[in-house]
Amino acid sequence: MVTAIIAAAGQGKRMAKGINKAFILLNNRPILAHTLDVFEACAGINDIIVVVGADDIQQTRTIINTYGYRKIKEVVPGGAERQHSIANALKEIPVNTQLVLIHDGARPLVTQKLVMEVLLASNETGAAIVAVPVKDTIKIGNKEGFVLETPDRTNLWAVQTPQVFKRDIIEEAYRQAELAAVVATDDAGLVERIGVKVRLIMGDYNNLKVTTPEDLVVAETIIRGRKQCE
Repeated sequence: MVTAIIAAAGQGKRMAKGINKAFILLNNRPILAHTLDVFEACAGINDIIVVVGADDIQQTRTIINTYGYRKIKEVVPGGAERQHSIANALKEIPVNTQLVLIHDGARPLVTQKLVMEVLLASNETGAAIVAVPVKDTIKIGNKEGFVLETPDRTNLWAVQTPQVFKRDIIEEAYRQAELAAVVATDDAGLVERIGVKVRLIMGDYNNLKVTTPEDLVVAETIIRGRKQCE
């Protein structure tokens, strides 16, 4: 059994809209609805838990009722940081869950194909994440604004979601992180910390995280292009 956790508790300050970016309209539907559509329709997903800010729970339930999602079992209040939000959701996953998928609610362009690919990989290895090779040259800088190093981009990947883990692995990773008061920028970072190898699955450059107004424009264009191909 697979439970998907959709993390949508971020306030989206860079979007400068004054609301949770999950509720901003994208092609006349909330960003969160686009994201939930994919997991609702995906045969590999059994249950969905949505994490939003405490003040956004009612609006999230309205979206769920409006679009008739049936796989969503819980709407959980988030924490101060994303990691705390996921920790809250992990406490609510069903007892028979074997794989836990974690996805950003603000990545509405993920595809069912990509979801299935990372699910299959995680079932084999215990931990798998979606990522794409870095296209740009990366510089490591110091506090004064000078270049310290130029790493070889051949081995650099830009991490996306979904990220999928066997239940015991992600729960232990979070337990250890809490004990050590460690905060990571993604869930895989916590899993790596306990010595588990994480498999990289080729992602999709269109699987962008909607963070700025410019991202909205790009996402609208991608959605229109997909509809023309249907």
